[in-house]
Parts: sequence; structure tokens; C-alpha cells
Amino acid sequence: YGSQDAVALLPKRKIKQGISLLKIWVDADACPVVIKEILFKAAERTGIQVTLVANQPVRIPPSRFISFVQVASGFDVADNEIVERVEAGDLVITGDIPLAADVIEKGGQALNPRGEMYTTENIKARLNIRDFMDTLRGSGIDTGGPPALSQGDRKAFADNLDRLLAKNAGKE
Repeated sequence: YGSQDAVALLPKRKIKQGISLLKIWVDADACPVVIKEILFKAAERTGIQVTLVANQPVRIPPSRFISFVQVASGFDVADNEIVERVEAGDLVITGDIPLAADVIEKGGQALNPRGEMYTTENIKARLNIRDFMDTLRGSGIDTGGPPALSQGDRKAFADNLDRLLAKNAGKE
């Protein structure tokens, strides 16, 4: 998958068991495999808990730091589960803008698989663009889909993940 370069950017130090303040929640239904692999390696390397949430079974490696929660099928069921469980300071990996907005409102952090951090400053604009594109699609205009995940996207994701993990490690 070409994720080896991005994984090399992740911190090598271990965080003492039980000390880590950060939990990572993954909106796993649409999360690219290469991003999951980066997260799995980050969990093993840092000892941070990574939990994938989806309404379909997701393969995860055996690890005390990686878990999976399967929710019922249905619109926004996985998103609602993540919002219910996320705590202030936690990180959510998602490309779902309304989910990111809910996470930020709860004091969490949101990072999309392309490496863009959602913030209180940019989330409202992202929601407006999303709603506009949804309106276009609803009126029959083909807006196309997002481009494939590039090496640059993977690197941006790994870089921002690294920054967040290093910041968290400083809280030991």
C-alpha cells in the first residue's frame, strides 16, 4: 500500500500503560485500508488505544491497543456511537463532516484520511460546502467523487497524526 514511508514518521517512544490521555476513534466504514494500517502501527508503537467503529465487520490485527465495535446497520449509527463515546481531547479519524462537527463540539479533535485537521475555524465552511454539493447532487448535477488517496495525502495524514501523538506524549 505504500504506507511504509508514512509509518516511519510516527514516534518510536512508548507511552506508559494507563498514562495516555488520548484515545483514537475511527469511522471505519469508509476509512481507507492504508490509513487503518498507519493507525494500527501507531497504536502498537505508542500504546494509544485505537477503536474502529463500523456497521460491517472490520479486520484488525491482534493487539491490546486495537479494538473494534460493530454497530447495527443504519444511517449514522456508527457516527452516533462515536459521538456518544468520544471525550474531550480524543481524536476521531473521519471524512464525515457532520461527524467531525459533532466531535469538535464535544471538545474532541477530528482528522480526515487526507490529513486535514477539522477545527472550530474551518468546520462551518466545510459543512456549508458539503450542504451545497448535496443540493447540487439532489438536483441531478453530477459532482463526481473525491480523487483517490495520494502519497501526499498519506504523508499529510501521518504528519498530522505524528504531531498529535507527540503532543499527547508530552502529557505523560
